[in-house]
Amino acid sequence: MEVALIWVVFISLFTGLNTTRSQDAINSRPNILLILADDLGWSDVGFHGSDIKTPNIDKLATEGVILDNYYVQPLCTPTRSALMTGRYPIHTGLQHDVIHPDNPFGLPLEYSILPQELKKVGYATHLVGKWHLGFFELPYIPVKRGFDTSFGFWDGSEDHYSHSVEGFLDFHDGEDPARDWNRTYAMYAYMQRVERIVKSHDRTQPMFLYMAFQNVHSPVQAPQKYVDKYKFIKDDVRRTYAGMVDILDEAVGNLTRIFQEHGLWNDTLVIFSTDNGGLPGSGGFNWPLRGTKHTLWEGGTRGTAFVYGNLVKQKGVRSKELLHVTDWYPTLIKLAGGSFDPNYPKPVDGFDVWDTISAGKTSPRIEVLINIDTSEGAALRAGDMKILLNVPNVTWYKPPELKHKGRLPSGLPAFQQNASIEVALYNITADPNERIDLSGTRLDVVAKFKEKIVNYARGMVRPLNKPSDPQARKTAKKNGCWGPWL
Repeated sequence: MEVALIWVVFISLFTGLNTTRSQDAINSRPNILLILADDLGWSDVGFHGSDIKTPNIDKLATEGVILDNYYVQPLCTPTRSALMTGRYPIHTGLQHDVIHPDNPFGLPLEYSILPQELKKVGYATHLVGKWHLGFFELPYIPVKRGFDTSFGFWDGSEDHYSHSVEGFLDFHDGEDPARDWNRTYAMYAYMQRVERIVKSHDRTQPMFLYMAFQNVHSPVQAPQKYVDKYKFIKDDVRRTYAGMVDILDEAVGNLTRIFQEHGLWNDTLVIFSTDNGGLPGSGGFNWPLRGTKHTLWEGGTRGTAFVYGNLVKQKGVRSKELLHVTDWYPTLIKLAGGSFDPNYPKPVDGFDVWDTISAGKTSPRIEVLINIDTSEGAALRAGDMKILLNVPNVTWYKPPELKHKGRLPSGLPAFQQNASIEVALYNITADPNERIDLSGTRLDVVAKFKEKIVNYARGMVRPLNKPSDPQARKTAKKNGCWGPWL
């Protein structure tokens, strides 16, 4: 079947849900601290060899389980939708681009998302930071979707000091605009709110804190004292970005301290993940992986991640098992003692991977649909192999501070708007940096993978994306703040 048919075929397909669970995990009800960094590159943390110092992140990562074969989506909204629903974005309509502040759509309300399911089994639920799953109508905002409290911004990016985007404030405390934080760097505001949440928390109730950091997303801004630590980086954008990573690491240390001081740390499971790869133009790099945010290459979708906590049986290991961001939904719900309908409104694509993470057992996941999008192409990882179809031709980007340590590899030119690759196949286990294209010699694998993607395409829904609504900006101008307008 021709590759072009992928974009027009529709039929249902889903992966199953593994619910196997060890009895001690069933009986536990940990606090869950889910940390999502924004646009953090693969090569931007110490435990991946970065020259940027991340001692707090590194300590938790190296004492926990580092996830070396963990995938996310190439952009913010798609990853967050997958995290919250356990479904691939092609099944929720959020596979294309992101939600912009004047777009009248959001994560469909028929999905009972992660905080709603945790709330059913008695968890206190809090969001601090970024939402980016829609706010055009009141039912789409965080406190209407299972969060007891939310503090932060509803769209995708904003000024770290003024908390505005496109001229209007996007900073909210629950349903209300948070207007008193102008000139306060967002990370400081978030840590104040976390301390308040944890200090007032009833320790007899388990807590779910979704700490969705604004760092290290553009605009590239950081307090000067953090930037000054990286004078050895001569590139201005990269140096400021390094300061953004530095304050992110400090915040992870502060989270640890706050939970410890209030007696919650020993019973807390920490999950740390990026939402997608770094973007070199904004200071983030994924070296030695190929590609960037926005792309389906490993640099855009292989996520920096780890899990830490007393509940994790294995310590100080690197897991090579195949995992995906959709897996957190069933895993955390089951770990919390909850249950859910795995087939409503569409089958769950995630797997319960707790025994894989905690005890080192083989992952129930044998493949990951990375995405199918008519403008960005398609990619699928199954076992050792990965196929890419109709993708932009993107090279490797080496961080400026490392260029003196070795010659940039020869290969493809940097991204070109009109350059694309129709088919590419890689053995990711042997060639994680996607340098040796096997598509010309492994025609059998190419044919098999194309058919898999065609089957996935048959079950995908149309993207929900809608053009900008002029009423959104009129309402923002009237209120001096972005917010629901329909």
